[in-house]
Amino acid sequence: MAGKKVYDLSVTLSPHMPVWPTHPTVEIVPTGIVSRDGYSIETLSFSTHTGTHIDAPYHFDERGATVDGLDLSTLVNNGYCLTPRLRGKEITAESLKALWKEEYDGSTILFNTGWSKKRAFTREFLYEFPGLTLDAAQFLLDHKVRLIGIDTLSIEPYEHKDFHVHKLLLGAGAAIIEDLYGLEQLQEGKRYTIVALPLKIKGASGSSARVVAIEE
Repeated sequence: MAGKKVYDLSVTLSPHMPVWPTHPTVEIVPTGIVSRDGYSIETLSFSTHTGTHIDAPYHFDERGATVDGLDLSTLVNNGYCLTPRLRGKEITAESLKALWKEEYDGSTILFNTGWSKKRAFTREFLYEFPGLTLDAAQFLLDHKVRLIGIDTLSIEPYEHKDFHVHKLLLGAGAAIIEDLYGLEQLQEGKRYTIVALPLKIKGASGSSARVVAIEE
């Protein structure tokens, strides 16, 4: 990896950071302090779907793979960052067809909507973000994409209360990265090695993750 640039695409976990509206806020408490104890150590409390995180199939299917069982070849793969045209709040199959190239097939696909620049406890950031339509999700599956990421709190718009996009992707064995940060660092359509490694939590539906893109 010497000489290759590595881009961090992960949110920094911190107290009071924006999270999914119904999830607990982040607590990071120092329990060891060098001046007092001779070492530093912290305890953490937050949902497994906090900050930049990966959804495993078990998130919506009790028979689906849990996060500790995800295939590493899915989590470490060639990938591309795309900036599709939005139709309102939606990324549609039509917008994907307009920019798709054959080399994207079977790769990790990250969607840059610019939403990470809006990070704040505002109604806009928490509720009004864009996401995939059902036909866009099917388009990705048809092109053998098995890891899909986005820089919003969810892969589909908040008002999609049925979670059909989640259920379609995860039900097909794909995994999802949500709440990515800084995708504007990547060149659209350029191939990178995408590394998205969640904590190996037994039986969990997802996990916070450190996600990076490495220049090839």
